[in-house]
Amino acid sequence: MGALHEGHLSLVRACRQKCGITIVSIFVNPTQFGPAEDLDKYPRSIEEDIAMLESAGADVLFLPTAEEMYPHGSSTFVIVEDVAAGYEGAIRPTHFRGVATVVASLFHIVQPDIAFFGQKDLQQVAVIKKMVRDLHVPIRIEIGATVREADGLAMSSRNRYLSSEERAEALILSQTLAYVRENLISGLPPAEVKLLGIKYFDSLKKRAILDYLDIIDPETFHSADSFKSSKETGVVIAAKIGATRLIDNILLEAQ
Repeated sequence: MGALHEGHLSLVRACRQKCGITIVSIFVNPTQFGPAEDLDKYPRSIEEDIAMLESAGADVLFLPTAEEMYPHGSSTFVIVEDVAAGYEGAIRPTHFRGVATVVASLFHIVQPDIAFFGQKDLQQVAVIKKMVRDLHVPIRIEIGATVREADGLAMSSRNRYLSSEERAEALILSQTLAYVRENLISGLPPAEVKLLGIKYFDSLKKRAILDYLDIIDPETFHSADSFKSSKETGVVIAAKIGATRLIDNILLEAQ
């Protein structure tokens, strides 16, 4: 959705390594914002974005308008059930309907062979993978690792909303994830680790408000009841720092 940073550019570079042509879309999608969310003030920096994409070696920028993506009278939506129901889907009930619809439209317009998404939006990744699988879309989905600042904060376009004090407190997300990871690896059951993680978050917070913290199967986005197999496990967190809502996650496998 624009306001590009190194996380986005890492996906451009990954695409260039595997594909002959790299196409980037920038579209602040109105259908994935709820009525009380930040559509109008979402950061837009198109001239800077263009310069960054040129520097990263993107071949094509697709920059549609809302009228082009949603012609007058549009009333068709793609709804992915189950995997989109909890976490972000519960807090933002129309969000993934908008995400799945616009991604499906972009896939039809561009017709890529491979599409690259970032791990930071882990539930979005699960929703898109499920949509591609269920609708037999002939596109391979590749996931790029979350890119972080030197102090561990996951890069996000919304980080620019944070004051200096809020920016310092935002580290509570990555710190809580690291604490949960240590306890999972130690062998404690996920349900117990989740409670420990919530207590740890509460011990660090000043103004931060926790929306959720959970240990999940990253494919189904159901809570994980064990951490015993080699199957990948995710830890997801969302919190509000001042007026800014941030999400983060980690992926890990049992040792």
